[in-house]
Parts: sequence; C-alpha cells; structure tokens
Amino acid sequence: MPLSPDATRALQYRFAAHLRDPENIPAPDGIEDRRLQVYRELFFNNIASLLAANFPVIRRLHDEATWRRLVRDFYREHPARTPLFHEIGAEFVAYLEARAERGAEDAPFLPELAHYEYAETRLALDEREAADAPHDPAGDPLTGVPVPSPLAWLLQYRWPVQRIGPDFRPDAPPAEPTLILLLRNADDRVEFHALDPLGALLFARLQANAHASGLECLDALLAEHAGAAPGLREAGIALLRALRERGAILGTRPH
Repeated sequence: MPLSPDATRALQYRFAAHLRDPENIPAPDGIEDRRLQVYRELFFNNIASLLAANFPVIRRLHDEATWRRLVRDFYREHPARTPLFHEIGAEFVAYLEARAERGAEDAPFLPELAHYEYAETRLALDEREAADAPHDPAGDPLTGVPVPSPLAWLLQYRWPVQRIGPDFRPDAPPAEPTLILLLRNADDRVEFHALDPLGALLFARLQANAHASGLECLDALLAEHAGAAPGLREAGIALLRALRERGAILGTRPH
C-alpha cells in the first residue's frame, strides 16, 4: 500500500536527518544499510569537496580528521536554504560567523578568512564585465572623472587574511585593519592589492564620485585630513596611476 503524502514527507525528513547526522539519528526502518552508506558517503563527500575547493586555505589549515569534523558540523547544524552549489560558500561563511558568536574554539580569524576566500570565488564568478561600464580607456584619471572597475572590490578586515596559511596563524589581530583591493583583471584572474588607509579612502571616494577629477578627489580627501604629510599628494597621484595600470580604474567618464 503506498504511503500517504504526510507519511512520505515524514520519511523524507527522517532520511535527510539521518544523512546529516548518522551517528545520532537512526535511519528509517526497512532500508538496507549498505544502500544507505552509498548516500551517506556521496552527500557528505560532495559537500566536503565543494567546500575544500571554495576555501583552499582553510582546508590546508586543518588536518583530515579536523576538516571532516568541521564539515560534518556544518552539514549537521546549518539549515542552508540555497539550492545552488556556488552559493554554498556563503552558507559556510554564515555558519562560521554564527559558530564564532557561540564561542566555538576555532581560530579567531576563521570567519574573516572564510569571507575573504569566498569573496575571491564570488568575484571570479561575477557575470559582469569591466567593458560594461561606459568609459574612455584613453582618459587620464588625474584630470578626468575616473571610472572604477565594477570588478574591483574594497574589503576591510581585522585580520591579515591575505597572509594567513599553514605557516602563519596569528593569535591576535594587528593594531591597524587590513585593507584589500580585490580585483579581477583583464585576464579574468582574481588578484589582491594591499592598500594603506589613504589608498582605501581614495578608492572609496572614487567609487562614490560622479563629477570630480581624480586630482580633485585626492585634494578633497587630503583637505579633510588636516596635517597630512606633504608627500601624501605625490603618493596619491602615484596610486591613481597604479590603479589605472592595474585595471582597477578603467579610464575616465566619456564626454
């Protein structure tokens, strides 16, 4: 006799709960364990492989047993809502942030490192193209209105996430924040550039700017910071040119 819709739904939930936590939730009755094992391994290994690909640094920070335990915790505890594989990374970031708030004994930099690694993935998959932004590629960003690339993202962290790896695991964040310009270049490779506070403030101003030239943006920024060292204007000019060379500034607003 076929199961009723309610009974079918209950069976499916029981089956899914067992796959998430096979050590603590018994399998539904009447299913051969050998067959269940195929599903248990397939589902878990798919998630573990997907996360390892999206978070390669975090994967290298953990030995095999610790990594599998972290993936199992995520798989068991986090109610992910997206059906899209490329968005599972965002769910993992959210899980690590919530886990840190609960006082988990993970490395304190782990949530920010996860955010940084997933930002690289998101930028690599961004469907926009730099050419979509109207600009004059021959324009001078010093005298014209600079057009920042939509594929240049300004990020700020407490931890030096771009340096963390198996050989560098800081115990405390530095006094100054880590400021990063994440950029997908003309070859579709994602690269990062560390910025100082002036550089980060200047690029943020350029992103919000619609009418001022690059030099006007720079001078306005320096005027807001009374007592700025005389050499900062030259440094800002050099930065504008470097951003143009790297492709973070595409050119200038067309007339």
